[in-house]
Amino acid sequence: MTQSDPTDNALAAIASILDRPESHREPDKPVVAEHGPVAPPPIPVTPSPIEAHGYSRHGPGPMASIRFKWTVRLENGDYYVDETIGENSAPIVSGPMSREAAIQTVDDRESDARRRFEQLKSEMTERGAAANLVSKDSSEA
Repeated sequence: MTQSDPTDNALAAIASILDRPESHREPDKPVVAEHGPVAPPPIPVTPSPIEAHGYSRHGPGPMASIRFKWTVRLENGDYYVDETIGENSAPIVSGPMSREAAIQTVDDRESDARRRFEQLKSEMTERGAAANLVSKDSSEA
């Protein structure tokens, strides 16, 4: 090898970079992903309390005319839950109760209605499948 060999020059340059103390090195540049800078992690948000007055839930079902609705209202410092069926029915009123109890009542009633609706829908589907099976078997005989 001669003194002008480019490989020797490259190796010498690499060695000189690696031998330098940390204080003489250039600071590392932040790595940026191809899609842009990485966003900081989200700041946790504490949920604000539910506003009870006007809080409402709707029951399940395909027809608004027979769908249940539960609404919390505030009257004279007490909370009441109005339960209606359809859009024009007179409410069935529960109360007076605390804010927390009114919200819990609405959530419980909606959850129970949804559970019963799903159970009824499942029973109807099973009966329909059984009826189809019976009619298919009778037509093959």
